[in-house]
Amino acid sequence: MAKGNINVSVENIFPLIKKFLYSDHEIFLRELISNGTDATLKLKHLTSIGESKSEYGNPKIEVKIDKEGKKLHIIDQGLGMTADEVEKYINQVAFSGAEEFLDKYKDSAKDSGIIGHFGLGFYSAFMVAEKVEIITKSHTGAPAAHWTCDGSPEFTLEPHDKEDRGTEIILHIAEDSTEFLEETRIRELLNKYNKFMPIPIKFGTKEINDPEFTPKTTTDKDGKETTEPHKKITVDDIINNPNPAWTKQPAELEDEDYKNFYRELYPMQFEEPLFNIHLNVDYPFNLTGILYFPKMTNDLNIQKDKIQLYQNQVFVTDNVEGIVPEFLTMLRGVIDSPDIPLNVSRSYLQADGAVKKISSYITRKVADKLKSLFNNNREDFEKKWDDIKIVIEYGMLSEEKFFEKADAFALYPTVDGKYYTYEELFNKIKAKQTDKDGKLVILYASNKDEQHSYIEAAKAKDYEVLLLDSPIVSHLIQKLESTKENISFARVDGDHIDNLIKKEDTAISKLSEDEKKSLDELLKETIPSEKFMVQLEAMDSNATPFMITQPEFMRRMKEMQQTGGGGMFGMGNMPEMYNLIVNINSDLVGEILSTKTKKKQERLITQSLDLARLSQGLLKGEELTNFIKRSYEMIK
Repeated sequence: MAKGNINVSVENIFPLIKKFLYSDHEIFLRELISNGTDATLKLKHLTSIGESKSEYGNPKIEVKIDKEGKKLHIIDQGLGMTADEVEKYINQVAFSGAEEFLDKYKDSAKDSGIIGHFGLGFYSAFMVAEKVEIITKSHTGAPAAHWTCDGSPEFTLEPHDKEDRGTEIILHIAEDSTEFLEETRIRELLNKYNKFMPIPIKFGTKEINDPEFTPKTTTDKDGKETTEPHKKITVDDIINNPNPAWTKQPAELEDEDYKNFYRELYPMQFEEPLFNIHLNVDYPFNLTGILYFPKMTNDLNIQKDKIQLYQNQVFVTDNVEGIVPEFLTMLRGVIDSPDIPLNVSRSYLQADGAVKKISSYITRKVADKLKSLFNNNREDFEKKWDDIKIVIEYGMLSEEKFFEKADAFALYPTVDGKYYTYEELFNKIKAKQTDKDGKLVILYASNKDEQHSYIEAAKAKDYEVLLLDSPIVSHLIQKLESTKENISFARVDGDHIDNLIKKEDTAISKLSEDEKKSLDELLKETIPSEKFMVQLEAMDSNATPFMITQPEFMRRMKEMQQTGGGGMFGMGNMPEMYNLIVNINSDLVGEILSTKTKKKQERLITQSLDLARLSQGLLKGEELTNFIKRSYEMIK
């Protein structure tokens, strides 16, 4: 038996491992199973090139709990180690078995799927164990070795009688980590980190119906049929899917395969995804994955089920910030890349040029897929628009390259349920909605019901009104106005329609200058100046007598501040200000002027103002109660 000290550069590495190296103790299981997977994939590679005496067979990794003995076993049927290799790879932490293996076989081992960094990954075991044993036998046929360490730099290494190839790691679980002796906890971890590992993982056994047994049905003398019970057999409980959909070529998969994989990823999601994007690139980096567009809402809160990042089928994190562009973090699915640089505990992404390239690639791939979906089945794309628009609009705002590509598929729906691309919209409205200064005015509503009367006024002039109701629409139209030439967006309730799209022909006033001055003074005496800016306008006599609008700039800035941005203007602290447009050509205004008593004039003005406020949803509480009471009195 050999004894010795582990060759580490500090007096005791274990407290450091426990405190600094790994932020989350539960990942010890991921690391140890990853090492077993490495060892198995290495064996597969060596047998394929004739450098192993051993048959590869159908190896698996087994996880066993010994609750009474307070032990957890992780057993693989992989490469195994000789005593010398244990000395080298386990005791000399500075070396990495996987790195040396890759260096030795760098030309032929590119695709063997080795996860890496064996040494440090193994030492994560000491976060939960007070003592660790390794019993291992090499594929070369060399005698088996038994290594033991109790968490100090001292170890023992002696021969062992193990006969079958592979490695068994035995963790003597510490008192503060007994949760890892519970079957439910281990199953949870296997499901979280190892659900798609490339080697089958056994965790206990289960009973199933014997597929080779056909139950017999017999009929008694009364004609009653009886079928004998199914014969049960006990089989290994394999808890993972070693060949998940993203590891296959898109040509191998049908729509149903993608849907099934979505259910496998998110068992608690009962809604089908709208569509998926299969990522598959091997130059200038390796990346595979499947992204799903779930049904979206206008709620910008982070989705509960996030995109999962894997490294050679080992779960790393569902914090994919930096790898996936921010606007796509609302999607779901899987990304797997061996080229994503992680720190030694695999938990944190490291800043790297490759990551930016991966992010750009994903952006481009998503844009190309959206364009092909739009081109191949526009009708279906239009039906899904409301469920995906928030992602596309966010992408147009945050990623310049995506914004450029989005011209081909971003849609602008109207209040009548028609959908236009920007180019189609431009060509449709340029003849009628260009103002006297040659600027194209794009009208939009944010709520069909609340802005109904304004929409109708615009449609009466044969104008198109878009329905733009997402929470970031103010930011988006600001972006479009700054990038498209000579256009402006105007919400239909921002002003009277003739002021939104000013043409040469304006209505002639029925009032003289003196009458206008008298009316202005009369209105300002009754209407609170801190809430309303009174504008006298000569309009069609049939147009609404009193109309409340909010200046486009002011309203837009307030909206932008609510969804982030626009704060520099300090709009959040400003009181709500509205324009009150008074149509001086209306019969009601004529009546207000000709009424002899001041009291009746004030009543007509107050009633008219309250009607305008009511149409904008601004009449509430006591003022609404008074309005209703007053209206009943007028009817009487």
